[in-house]
Amino acid sequence: MLLARDVAANLRRNNLVVASNRLPFVLTRLEDGSYTSRAGSGGLVTALLPVLRGRGGAWVGWHGATEPIPNLDAMLGQAAADAGYRLRPIALTADEQKKFYYGFANEIIWPLFHDLQSLCNFDPSYWRSYCEVNRKYAAAIAQEVQDGDLVWVHDYQLMSVGMELKRLGLNARTAFFLHIPFPPLDIYLKLPWRFALLHALLEYDVIGFQTLRDRRNFLQCVRALAGVRSTGKGQIVSLRYQERDIRVGSFPIGIDYNDFVRHAASAEVAAKATQLRAQLPNRQLILGVDRLDYTKGIPHRLEAFRNALVRYPELHERVTLIQVVVPSREDIPQYFELKATIEKLVGEINGQFTRPGGWVPIHYVFRPLQAADLLAYYRAAEIALITPLKDGMNLVAKEYCACSIEEECVVIMSEFAGAAAQLQRGALLVNPYDIEGVADAVWQAYRMAPRERRARMRRLRRTICEQDIFWWADSFLRGAIAKDLSAFPLPEDYSPQSDLGPVSH
Repeated sequence: MLLARDVAANLRRNNLVVASNRLPFVLTRLEDGSYTSRAGSGGLVTALLPVLRGRGGAWVGWHGATEPIPNLDAMLGQAAADAGYRLRPIALTADEQKKFYYGFANEIIWPLFHDLQSLCNFDPSYWRSYCEVNRKYAAAIAQEVQDGDLVWVHDYQLMSVGMELKRLGLNARTAFFLHIPFPPLDIYLKLPWRFALLHALLEYDVIGFQTLRDRRNFLQCVRALAGVRSTGKGQIVSLRYQERDIRVGSFPIGIDYNDFVRHAASAEVAAKATQLRAQLPNRQLILGVDRLDYTKGIPHRLEAFRNALVRYPELHERVTLIQVVVPSREDIPQYFELKATIEKLVGEINGQFTRPGGWVPIHYVFRPLQAADLLAYYRAAEIALITPLKDGMNLVAKEYCACSIEEECVVIMSEFAGAAAQLQRGALLVNPYDIEGVADAVWQAYRMAPRERRARMRRLRRTICEQDIFWWADSFLRGAIAKDLSAFPLPEDYSPQSDLGPVSH
């Protein structure tokens, strides 16, 4: 398998130009009104750094502020010099941020693509702003691109950029990767701009999805709304559209496995994990880690935990659920209401089951965690309860497995998370809407013998190690430039359940 540096070499002398909603640098405003920058973290930055560094590539994205930033060019110029690639900042007005980002992207596409269409706000002005901002990104990208370059656009905020680049007459090859799910046809049809958005996506030369299920949903929409059928049966299939060949593939994103293992094994993390176990002794720790988001299914999870305590009293004083919620967009009414619902449920469940002077069933943490603290939670917990209503991938599951060095751990995972397709042979898959089913899985995980835990976790960790973040970037870029798609067969262990639904535990 090619490494990222080998893929970079295979791109020959042509640049890779990456576009995402945000630049891979975080700008922070200081008390005196000035700004400072630091390198962003996360899988996307980690994966693309070896490809971009030293190749004269570029990254295009919003700089994160709606007001002018003093010395922005100098600040980003120094950051780019250190990173080894150019940075092209996008400026957004407050109105554009409101209508493009908070509006179309997060009040329409986010809920719709997560099968929660009842939460959508189909404001027509949002669509106009989305098109205008995508046009702005395309104009900035065009300043960085030469013929023969590869433009790789990321995620749901920028689905129309490929079309706008074509309108500008750009001859570069364009690729797009969707990090969130793609909905089935009957849900996608709810979108008032369904034809325009689908045809915009079909202007890309390469389109990537997290799972085969997402790819299948997209191909159904293309067949129904554009009359185009796919050819091929491997990881990447082909569409013939307006005299062009488009590649459509599934590329599940991973994590930097070795980096997580290394940091989880550090003395600092080990000490924090030991301290956490000492504070909650003689019980198994169950961990949930989520952003504050209605797609994560936190209220459903809490109800399932309550059901487990009611139906399996043997769990009393033998388990503790640590639910970490990372603040996210609390100023939006729906998120504020979600926070209130979560806190109400935690209070009710603790009030119902807490023993005076002793056991408290749920420890609720509402704050961002430092990296070492998060890894300590991963290491200390014997059971991970990962039950989103729908997720593109869910990297928390993969991070937890990488940090489970002792391997006597169990993952309970929603079958509607993208990661379920890869992790189904080791995790306990559940329907997050099935309260009793999730409760039964908690009981099963609690009682699981150490030998079975180790066997399951070793399978999970092996998969995550082999299909890490670098494997993801390599497979996508190779798929974009390869001449022969037969070199991309489906995984050997593929089964229809891999992308269609649950398997038996």
